Amino acid sequence: MDSLLIAADIALRTLSGASHAARACPRSAAEPTALSEDERALSGALMRVNHVGEVCAQALYSAQSLATRDEALRRQFDRAAREETDHLAWTQQRLGELGARPSLLNPLWYGGAFAIGLLAGRAGDAVSLGFLVETERQVERHLEGHLQRLPAHDTASRVIVDQMRDDEARHADDAAAAGAAPLPAPVRWAMRAAARLMTATAHRI
Repeated sequence: MDSLLIAADIALRTLSGASHAARACPRSAAEPTALSEDERALSGALMRVNHVGEVCAQALYSAQSLATRDEALRRQFDRAAREETDHLAWTQQRLGELGARPSLLNPLWYGGAFAIGLLAGRAGDAVSLGFLVETERQVERHLEGHLQRLPAHDTASRVIVDQMRDDEARHADDAAAAGAAPLPAPVRWAMRAAARLMTATAHRI
């Protein structure tokens, strides 16, 4: 019952925008440069997609933590989830600075990600960790793509995305070291297709 209440609390805080970062938001040493209207719109859309990714990360880690019976693994999931909470708060803050809004479909993204995370967790810890590795590797590549697409002088967004990318890579390495099982190619392809659909939708809605 305690675990279910914790999962419900995480969902409410995530979807209400009440999450708070434990780490200070990364800041660029460079002086901020004014963005054009088009640049601001592009940065806002990209950071909305990143915020959706962090909404999904909260759901995935919450579900996987709920599903495992290994206390050490649960603590690992919870540590990574706390860093993902930082990402969630940072991207939400940056959206506000850009005058952009979060995705209107965040409850849908959260519910879908929670269901997937619970399914992966029920398949066993090795599979759950393998799913986590593949997810984080895909997110890492996605963030690298955003670093290429963000306006060059939007340093405020770029430093956030750069730190997020480093954290995601470490989460994947930690999951691999904990005994992740490789996922079959069709599963990886399906995950990539679902991610493309989500990012294309969140870019606009």
